[in-house]
Amino acid sequence: MEISLTILVIAILSLTAGSIMGYFARQTIAKKQLHTAEGKASRIIEESVQKSQEILIEAKNKAVNILEEAKKKEQDRENQILRSEERLEKREETIDKKMEEIERGRVALEKKADEIRKIRKEVDEARRQELKRLEKIAGLSKEAAKKILLQLTEEESREHLAKKMKEMEVRGREDLDKKAKDIMTQAIQKYAGSHAAEVTTTTVSIPSDEVKGRIIGREGRNIKALERLTGIEIIVDDTPEAIVVSGFDPIRREIAKISLEKLIGDGRIHPTKIEEAVEFAKNEINNKIREAGEAAAYDVGIAGLDPKLVHILGRLRYRTSFGQNALLHSLEVAHLSGALAAELGADVSLAKKAGLLHDIGKAVDHEVQGTHVEIGIKILEKFSVGKEIINAMKSHHEDYPFEVPESMIIAAADAISASRPGARKDTLENYLKRLEELESVANSFPEVEKTYAIQAGREIRVFVKPDKIDDLGAMKLTRAIADKIEKELKYPGEIKVNVIREVRVTEYAR
Repeated sequence: MEISLTILVIAILSLTAGSIMGYFARQTIAKKQLHTAEGKASRIIEESVQKSQEILIEAKNKAVNILEEAKKKEQDRENQILRSEERLEKREETIDKKMEEIERGRVALEKKADEIRKIRKEVDEARRQELKRLEKIAGLSKEAAKKILLQLTEEESREHLAKKMKEMEVRGREDLDKKAKDIMTQAIQKYAGSHAAEVTTTTVSIPSDEVKGRIIGREGRNIKALERLTGIEIIVDDTPEAIVVSGFDPIRREIAKISLEKLIGDGRIHPTKIEEAVEFAKNEINNKIREAGEAAAYDVGIAGLDPKLVHILGRLRYRTSFGQNALLHSLEVAHLSGALAAELGADVSLAKKAGLLHDIGKAVDHEVQGTHVEIGIKILEKFSVGKEIINAMKSHHEDYPFEVPESMIIAAADAISASRPGARKDTLENYLKRLEELESVANSFPEVEKTYAIQAGREIRVFVKPDKIDDLGAMKLTRAIADKIEKELKYPGEIKVNVIREVRVTEYAR
């Protein structure tokens, strides 16, 4: 028991002593640690203070440098201002001196001007006094003396001046003629188109002579139907494998040719097929006319023309003027006009357009009253063609005055084209004109539907409107047409007048 108590006491004492020793040990360790942190903090503070002092010193140094540079720049600027002021003062002094010199010069000039005016006044007075003395001595006034002097000079120089003027006129005309010939020659050389006189017949090839009989038909009904529908004379003779289409109208001949070629190709030839072939040929010829107009405009380099105007232009392909194809003539005039305009410095584009369209009225002159120039002007105005083109083309036959230089160029180009050797034949043109007049006489009657002149103008076939005239009236109309032809036309031999009244009735079985 005592031992346990002793052990317990010893344990308690040991525990107490250990606690005390642990406390002091912990305190000692804590103090050491505390001293360590405080040292670090002290070092950090010292370093911060040192760095701040260094930064402050550096900032002070920079501030001092900036102030010194600013002071230096300010000093430089002040020096520049001082130098500028000195220069300005010197300039002002120089300007003042120059102004004083100018003022002195102005005063001196005014003095000289006054002296000159004074001298001039004295000279004028002396001249007047001298003239009075001369007039008194000569007994003539100034105007009379001047007139006499001019008359004497004119009489002495008149013959000499007249001779000089004559020489200059002759020399100028020779130079102008030479230059004009050179320009014309150059233009002609630049465009030399070929020419072929138009004829009034067309040959259609056939595969064999047996086809001739089918073309004629039973009792000639096929060939009569074809001649009636086309207004062309079909000549079937002994020429092997060929049929001749005769007529003065190129469009009708072309329609007849296309119709025959289509019928021969088809093989079936009878009145109904003939009507279909003729209708097809008319459509085909319209396409060819349009294509011819477009090709002509493209050849000359003209764009933007109205399609209807292009179609009218294409009709010139089937129109002749004194045997010369009108479309080829227009193309030639266009190219020649362009060449002449280029040589003379005129408007090339305007000259080409006016040259191409100068004979546009010939495409419809047989349908509209008036000259082809007047008709052409109306056509171009209708399709809103420029006024400058109309002014250039309307004077090519001198029906209108030459308003622009291009109008004289068009007239010259037209004359060049028409005067080429072999380009035109008057006899053919007169013949065609006579046939057209013959048809016009018959068409002047209101009962007439259409008229065709055939057999080289020795026969005329007149188709009348069956609802407007009866058989007796047709007989009277034949005599009336013959009488009018005798009164208005001149022709060799005689002309046969055939009036045809055809009644066609159609009904449908349903």
